[in-house]
Amino acid sequence: MPEIPVDRNTEPPLPILYRDEQIVVIDKPPGLLVHRSEIDRHETRFAIQILRDQIGQHVWPAHRLDRGTSGVLLFGLSKEIASQLGRQFEAGTIDKKYLAIVRGYPPESGSIAHALSRQRDPYEFHGERSSTEPQSALTHFRTLAQIELPVEVDRYPCSRYALVELEPVTGRRHQIRRHLKHIAHPIIGDATYGKGRHNRYFAEHLDCNRLLLACISMGFNHPVDGRRLQIKAPVSGEFAATLARFGWLSEAT
Repeated sequence: MPEIPVDRNTEPPLPILYRDEQIVVIDKPPGLLVHRSEIDRHETRFAIQILRDQIGQHVWPAHRLDRGTSGVLLFGLSKEIASQLGRQFEAGTIDKKYLAIVRGYPPESGSIAHALSRQRDPYEFHGERSSTEPQSALTHFRTLAQIELPVEVDRYPCSRYALVELEPVTGRRHQIRRHLKHIAHPIIGDATYGKGRHNRYFAEHLDCNRLLLACISMGFNHPVDGRRLQIKAPVSGEFAATLARFGWLSEAT
């Protein structure tokens, strides 16, 4: 296959966490769409396109991450490999760990078993895909750290936040974000399911303007030789700076 020309002056390279002849895994930055979407039809930057130009060959995503979520993103270097990886996601054999900073103090640990209605892009709503019947969804979590700030963000004189590690068992759209909203501990920076006052406080006073959710680890079977791969992506940028500000860097590693 001829190499696709790369204009290295227009896009910074995506961090590659793992690559071989069948798959490539990147650390997706926050704010980047995985692929074109009707919801963001005016957006011109996509992980698929940037990575294709960066490595000089076509790529196919095996799963998706929300635009605001950073971390481990897995691609196949052929449609067949991407499909094989996708079947592992469907079978629930892929282990995923996320970090999030949330409002309030969640329990020390627990599981959120709460069915979620289907959410699809408009073009996906046809035939059987038009159903909005709720689907079972399960997320395990544990609280890693807590902090109370002497500032009145909402109706209380102090504001509480927590660092949470999450393991989604199912893979529903926006599952972690919706589950944390369900237990009244929404993720900071979540414009859809979060609390605007807390989001603004982090943006205006802590210089953090992103969704504080990152996929930090993913384990899966190699689609060709079957060996188990464990890929990790350390948090960086505004997320890491916020962890450092709260003294949570050691808990996040």
